[in-house]
Amino acid sequence: MAYAAATQDTIHDDIDIDALRQKYMEERAKRLNPKGNSQYIEVKGDFSRYIDDPYADAPLVRDAVDETVEALVIGGGFGGLLAAAELHKIGVTDIRIVEKAGDFGGTWYWNRYPGAQCDIESYIYMPLLEETGYIPTEKYAYAAELFAHARRIGEHYDLYPRALFQTQIVEIRWDDAAARWVATTDRGDTIRARWVLSASGPLNRPKLPGIPGIEDFKGHTFHTSRWDYAYTGGNSLGGMTGLADKRVAIIGTGATAIQCVPPTARDAAHLYVVQRTPSTVDVRGNRPTDPEWVKGLKPGWQRERMDNFNVLVSGMRAPVDLVRDGWTALHHDLLTSWMPEDPTSVSPLELMRRAELADFRKGHKVRSRIDEIVTNKDAAEGLKPWYGMLCKRPTFHDTYLQTFNQPNVTLIDTQGGGLDRITENGIVFDGVEYPVDCIIFATGFETGTDYSRRAAMAIHGRDGKLMSDHFADGMRTFHGFFTDGFPNLFLLGSAQNGFKPNVTDMLAEQAEHLAGLIAAARAEGKTRIEATSEAVDDWMKTIREKSQRARMFLAACTPGYFGGHGDIEQGLLINTYGDGSIAFTALLQAWRAAGDYAGLKIY
Repeated sequence: MAYAAATQDTIHDDIDIDALRQKYMEERAKRLNPKGNSQYIEVKGDFSRYIDDPYADAPLVRDAVDETVEALVIGGGFGGLLAAAELHKIGVTDIRIVEKAGDFGGTWYWNRYPGAQCDIESYIYMPLLEETGYIPTEKYAYAAELFAHARRIGEHYDLYPRALFQTQIVEIRWDDAAARWVATTDRGDTIRARWVLSASGPLNRPKLPGIPGIEDFKGHTFHTSRWDYAYTGGNSLGGMTGLADKRVAIIGTGATAIQCVPPTARDAAHLYVVQRTPSTVDVRGNRPTDPEWVKGLKPGWQRERMDNFNVLVSGMRAPVDLVRDGWTALHHDLLTSWMPEDPTSVSPLELMRRAELADFRKGHKVRSRIDEIVTNKDAAEGLKPWYGMLCKRPTFHDTYLQTFNQPNVTLIDTQGGGLDRITENGIVFDGVEYPVDCIIFATGFETGTDYSRRAAMAIHGRDGKLMSDHFADGMRTFHGFFTDGFPNLFLLGSAQNGFKPNVTDMLAEQAEHLAGLIAAARAEGKTRIEATSEAVDDWMKTIREKSQRARMFLAACTPGYFGGHGDIEQGLLINTYGDGSIAFTALLQAWRAAGDYAGLKIY
């Protein structure tokens, strides 16, 4: 059946809407895996080499540290940097930052693969631009510029003397008598801290696909977050002359592969792109920063732009679209273009009908663009996404689709089933072996997997209770930041709070909120902040109640980390505040304004 252009009430007169729904469900069914997140291999034991640091200048040699500080920040990515910056603003400068990488940067220390860029525009993604006096060179900055900005923040707030790099915390343990946490590291350090802010981030630990024979391959392998330029040659801008005579397979077609496939295809003798589920790929429209625009910026411009973006991608209207990119266009088409001024003027059933039609229209537009660009009809069909536009993180790129017109590029579309196996010499799908010299895993991170898989350290709270035991049945927090039995420990991240597509904006809000609580406690001579069990229980009930709409949506989605790879209860979107980030921000503001910090014991 042909899938043609949309009208108000149908996709097209010759389109059967029921058939389109059926197509989506059939494609979803192909990709369901009863193992859910457990289908992925942890990078430990024989696979631990996939998390080695190939970027550090030299192995670190230093004496062990034994110290007492006011605050310990775990993680040196943008989350940790924002936490440290907010502590600095409230006068807490006696801090220690512990980071396992060789420098600040987090995601942008590790992600140096060719073509790596932010997919949220630089002017709102790169934090603290006004504070550091920096303007990005492009609308979507590349990895080197993002990494340099992380270092700029570290220098601006004089954080380098307070950082321990190439160091990982092994354990933190609460000392109730001293009202401090005691942290020990893999380098023999002992750090005692009043407050601990954990900002290790969701993209800090890569995972591998559970493909039979993965350990048998005799060629070269690495994960995209540890790109091996010693093997490929070149750098994040390309020039990978080491691949000139190599047959390469990239496994995975998520956000990372969308960026690294084009430069790899340009430099490799042949590239096989192994796909289970295609991403939605729309226009990015990158361009250099306009100096005339910069001249017109006024103080507060970045916060105004961040807030404007968040309003629009939350499905709300604004007088102007300051960002004007694929993200805001997508959410306009899906959420606001058809929404009446008064949503209560139509029935919930009618709203659902209109939302579905809008999604079908946008999906058709994305699929039609593939037909316009990709000349190989088999590849074009394989690259078409047949699922709701927000079932997976949308992607935007200006050369990814064009790459499949190159004669040295082959799409291996596994129709959701994945490879049959990996052999000593290559990859096998549908009984056909494709010999390759190198396999690159673009298979993502431990996002949404069990806490015990993601936990890089043992956290012992009151009475020695392990946090992994406390979270055995899933995370349980108050507002996503605090948990009962673990005083003065604050968690930054996307779980059980107001998730924003612009993650750095979300982290900035969290860092400011938590630093404000610490400042309030310090002003009154208080030394402990802890959530009550009742507050945690109530918040978990709220999270479950508010996630019903997400459950309904994800039940019809193709598997991905938004929906726990088919195990919906483990999905990223299930474990957030279901009313959205704007409602969550309003909730926090009202909670602070009440002045009694209900749900916390501050003493």
